[in-house]
Amino acid sequence: MRRSVWPGAAVPAVLFSLSLLIACGGPSSPPQGTTSAPSSTATPTTPATTTASASASVTGNASSAPPSAPWTTYTTAAGDLAFDLPSTWNVKDPAGELAEGGGAFAEVSSGDGRLLATLRTNMATGSTCTEKYTYSVLESQELPQLAQHGTVPRYTFETRGNATAAGPPDTPAAAYGITSAPLPEGDSACYIFHFFTWPPNAATFGAFYNPELNLTPGDPNLPYLEKAKLYAGTAEYRDIKRMVTSLRPAG
Repeated sequence: MRRSVWPGAAVPAVLFSLSLLIACGGPSSPPQGTTSAPSSTATPTTPATTTASASASVTGNASSAPPSAPWTTYTTAAGDLAFDLPSTWNVKDPAGELAEGGGAFAEVSSGDGRLLATLRTNMATGSTCTEKYTYSVLESQELPQLAQHGTVPRYTFETRGNATAAGPPDTPAAAYGITSAPLPEGDSACYIFHFFTWPPNAATFGAFYNPELNLTPGDPNLPYLEKAKLYAGTAEYRDIKRMVTSLRPAG
């Protein structure tokens, strides 16, 4: 099988190093290349019957669809957060890798071992916008169940850079996840910053789009951002979106 080269492969590390200081003492690395199946998986709790409700303001072409498989609910080891996911997916909770400060740490993988999203809490973040880039927002949906101090975070699938105006560092980037940042305005935006306010500091739940991990139809030689737009219409992406937007306080 012919494998495409991911033009944005260098982007996640750069964006995270610019924007993130993590409580456990090191930057979080989004997936690079293919992954093997998790060595251990967390056991989900009782099956979910409904997805958490949310008032939505949605753009883009990925719409809600019937689940591709039975769904279940995962609750973090600390018992503070829960989310729904397909029962064929795996959740690895490498809690031993966290510092004494603790916090949730869950890696969600497909049944064949592709890392699709990471949830982490108790993160210290900082952001300095030194440069702006051409952007697009493929989807945006408010998540009122995660509101803190009057701020309602949103789920987003967004991009930076394009074929004529490169993003950081000189290549396009796309990512899906939850952010407390407002929707960009104008024709440019700061680098992607997918972190949201969650006690005691901040949290993240999502991933950078990587065609090596996010199975995308069409010509493998298509430009990276064209692949990202195609991926937004797939059943796998709809399941990821449903999972991430179901994140809620447990109990």
